[in-house]
Amino acid sequence: MQRSATSPDRSTPVIVALGGNRCHGRHGRPEQVLQAAIRKLAKRGLRIERTSRILSTPPLGPSNRRYANSALKARWGGSAPELLSLLKALEREFGRRRGQRWGARVLDCDLIAFGQQSLHLHGLELPHPRLHQRDFVLRPMLEIWPDWRHPQRLQTVRQMLARLQKPKPSG
Repeated sequence: MQRSATSPDRSTPVIVALGGNRCHGRHGRPEQVLQAAIRKLAKRGLRIERTSRILSTPPLGPSNRRYANSALKARWGGSAPELLSLLKALEREFGRRRGQRWGARVLDCDLIAFGQQSLHLHGLELPHPRLHQRDFVLRPMLEIWPDWRHPQRLQTVRQMLARLQKPKPSG
């Protein structure tokens, strides 16, 4: 169905964070895996508006391999659970198996924000509950949507990143 120039866009702006630190047999190094994942998401109905640079970040948790991290701003015409299902299916397609938390992985896709909505469903909390604590999510978000405002914290991406990077008092 085509949308006319005068009909309203009923899609929701979303933020998706992507990461990985293992090579893939077909797609190659983690940076190339993220690029391939973004192309596949676009083919599956996610209307991508902006993507951040791919950053190399230190691991969180037991993995000792650096991560490639990126984020994208897109529009989605379905529900948040439908988008989460698409992201998890893509992870499985790239060889993701549930196992060790924060372990090495080919692809990790996290739904970070679904417009300004706050959702608490089984297996889905939006905005992502640890978003404000993760430099490797906030830095890419700063490139694609710096003025997005967290609906509970009432802070923009810029403000959350500044607070996270603020030196902690010693002593």
